[in-house]
Amino acid sequence: MVSVVILTKNEERDLARCLESLKWSNDVHVLDSGSVDQTIKIALDYNAKVSKHKFESFGQQRNFALEHIDFKNEWILFLDADEVVTKEFKEDLISSILEADDETVGFYCCWKMMLEDRWLKYCDNFPKWQFRVLKKGKAEFTDFGHGQKEGRVDGKLEYIKEPYLHYSFSKGWTQWIERHNKYSSQEAEARLDNCPPFRNIFNKHSSTRNPALKSWLIKVPGWPLLRFLHAYFFNLGFLEGSPGFIYCTNMAYHEFLISIKMRELKRKKRQVELKTI
Repeated sequence: MVSVVILTKNEERDLARCLESLKWSNDVHVLDSGSVDQTIKIALDYNAKVSKHKFESFGQQRNFALEHIDFKNEWILFLDADEVVTKEFKEDLISSILEADDETVGFYCCWKMMLEDRWLKYCDNFPKWQFRVLKKGKAEFTDFGHGQKEGRVDGKLEYIKEPYLHYSFSKGWTQWIERHNKYSSQEAEARLDNCPPFRNIFNKHSSTRNPALKSWLIKVPGWPLLRFLHAYFFNLGFLEGSPGFIYCTNMAYHEFLISIKMRELKRKKRQVELKTI
């Protein structure tokens, strides 16, 4: 009933756990972007179909899958290798698809952020929603910042409320910090050059509201510190012990990197403008 696409690059640490949770699907695809470890072997060991394409962005990679992979099923679920489908998520996914009317062409999904085997419910502002399930030929993705959101949608989107698991820190903090240093550059450009209108902050759909909130809150003086205080104290992140403190601190640092990179981009643009005068 549901085909699955997993984006990979050097995911030997996480991929087996993800694939183990997908044995219920009769059509699992791994779209790899240049792995040099055991990722491909693991995928083949689990009888997943492997395709390859150079990574440009999350949105473009997912759209490449939609355009070039021959899916068996009408509905497609997109995952990353560090994500795991639970029994409850699978049941909610299938029941939601079976109950969907003809106008429904996709679903937003949410996740449980896991750190040191603890669900960071408060620190991570659960639930956060991402467009991850769609009907073949009825929708596609577009890039925003380092991630993606829904692009063209020929119908309406609903919600799958049962979460899957997200092990974002499974490769260790060194890898997480290196990755988010790159992500912060992409976020800085997106928030500066593609700032959504202020009215989107009040939109009922989080996929529209959250990009606007990110782009406008970063302009508030001292926002990285406020981000920490909001998550750790106001949202009760302190109840999640040391993992909660570590997560809130690093997310505040991530926002700090975005803010100083936006400042740098603004300075470069002003210098270019002055040279053209």
